[in-house]
Amino acid sequence: MKRLLDFLFAAILLLILSPLLLLSALAIKLSSPGPIFFRQRRVGRGMRPFDILKLRTMTVDPNRQLSQTQGGDPEVTGPGRILRRLKIDEMPQLINVLNGDMALVGPRPCMAVTAEEAPDWAKKRFDVRPGLTGLAQVNGNIALSWEERFRHDVRYVEQRNLFMDIGIIFKTIAVVLVGEEKMKGAS
Repeated sequence: MKRLLDFLFAAILLLILSPLLLLSALAIKLSSPGPIFFRQRRVGRGMRPFDILKLRTMTVDPNRQLSQTQGGDPEVTGPGRILRRLKIDEMPQLINVLNGDMALVGPRPCMAVTAEEAPDWAKKRFDVRPGLTGLAQVNGNIALSWEERFRHDVRYVEQRNLFMDIGIIFKTIAVVLVGEEKMKGAS
């Protein structure tokens, strides 16, 4: 049932958001050379690898070292700051949802190195499809340590239900509208 709802809502959201995604693609193309989309290998359900899809928000640097990027980093483009702040850069992941690699709600997909370094108790997060948003994302997101994120993810896997998913979606909307920084203070 969850898979069917994810598919239907992802398709509807893609249709509704298509004008915004087209404008975003144009802004990316006009602001800096490089592709419109950013693809990165992530680990999903059953630790199966897949390519996550995002709108590119940074300048292209093939020598860049892998690290968590903040909105204020100089590599983030002007349009990229707006796309990141409003989470528009994440919207192409609706295609990942349609493909079955992701769900609307679930633990965020991580990179293989993070999955391998996760403690055994945290690997339960790979029992479900990763999500566009999740419990960790509405409870601190990148301000959390990986252990805290993993705890939220495992709690989600153990307690997940339709009402929890709906609550996470509404809290995600609040985070997007108000901003993560302000939501952190309200939690």
